[in-house]
Amino acid sequence: MTQDGQKTTHFGYQEVPVEEKTGLVREVFSSVAGKYDLMNDLMSLGVHRVWKRDFVANSGVRLGHQVLDLAGGTGDIAALLSKRIGKNGHVVLSDINEAMLEVGRQRLEDSGISGNVSYSLANAESLPFGNGEFDAVTIAFGLRNVTDKGGALGEMCRVLRPGGKVLILEFSEVQPELLKKVYDGYSFGVLPVLGRLIAGDEDSYRYLAESIRQHPPQEELAEMMRKAGFSNVRYRNLTGGIAAVHSGIHA
Repeated sequence: MTQDGQKTTHFGYQEVPVEEKTGLVREVFSSVAGKYDLMNDLMSLGVHRVWKRDFVANSGVRLGHQVLDLAGGTGDIAALLSKRIGKNGHVVLSDINEAMLEVGRQRLEDSGISGNVSYSLANAESLPFGNGEFDAVTIAFGLRNVTDKGGALGEMCRVLRPGGKVLILEFSEVQPELLKKVYDGYSFGVLPVLGRLIAGDEDSYRYLAESIRQHPPQEELAEMMRKAGFSNVRYRNLTGGIAAVHSGIHA
């Protein structure tokens, strides 16, 4: 809360008025959109691609499913999903950031992926879809940037059919203490430097490192999902908890 009574939320390690965060996050991703995939490969040494393949392979998504991929950015998850759902299924690649969505559209079209993928510029906190439209909702490395995470989780539940599944891939709380120290040193010592040298934007990558630390850890996020209406909530850690996959069912 600011001195004049405005509600605040975190933007990395800063406290900002709630109504300003969405715009600030949009600016970050507009800045990094062009080099986003290259930076992800450099930052994770390519491991993010292994996580994403694992995420989709164990999603339960199958032929004919209708899937909403939130914060889908440059299209990595949508591309993998499109192969699983076949010509009778459909993926909506959605993102709040127009620059990221356009990069995703171009990448998928250049890869020959069309017909079972469409695109939607949308805020995860207020989805422009009807109740029960989707068999699955996925979001990979996007939930931590949402201002009202509880509200977004509620929207994910709303647009799922009964029995539909939500799948969340996100950076999480590292478990082994030694790995945590190494990871912190890398995140705050190396990532901003890479951002400056490769993307010409040190501040955005410092924010991304900070946003990971502000994201709810595994058990806290699981409880948020239950409060949003999901049952059978589970999670599994990847690479010692650097990332985690959470899942839940719309009862």
